[in-house]
Amino acid sequence: MKISEVRELSTSEIEERIDTEKSLLIKLKMNHTVSPLDNPLKIPAAKRNIARLKTELRQRMLTEKQKS
Repeated sequence: MKISEVRELSTSEIEERIDTEKSLLIKLKMNHTVSPLDNPLKIPAAKRNIARLKTELRQRMLTEKQKS
């Protein structure tokens, strides 16, 4: 997921995506523990997606505070 795609999402959609990505990350880690994944680079990619989403959410919160 690119940052431009994240910026197009609404705040509630970002929060939902964070929850979805976190559950995906947990599943990936569990599956990788049991048997190696075909592409183990999916784990860091999921972490990066979560970080991108959280960063955008935090930026929105800070801009709202400054406007108030």
